[in-house]
Amino acid sequence: MTREALLEEVLRLPQRDRAEVAAEILASLDDSPAEDPAEIEKAWALEIELRARRALAGETSGASWGEVRRRIEGRLAR
Repeated sequence: MTREALLEEVLRLPQRDRAEVAAEILASLDDSPAEDPAEIEKAWALEIELRARRALAGETSGASWGEVRRRIEGRLAR
């Protein structure tokens, strides 16, 4: 089967199936070893704790919801 024929077949799939195929293809391009989900969760927990400590200590300045919303809407409008 040619690349073009395969692409035509995949594009006929429902959106969810196409997304799953795309995710599998992208994952196959990553040469790095798979990370343990527990390690990823632990790293995020540490990052969240660090950010919370900085915010509570006044070391960082946050943004208002209005400002954040405007940024998001600006990005979505592009």
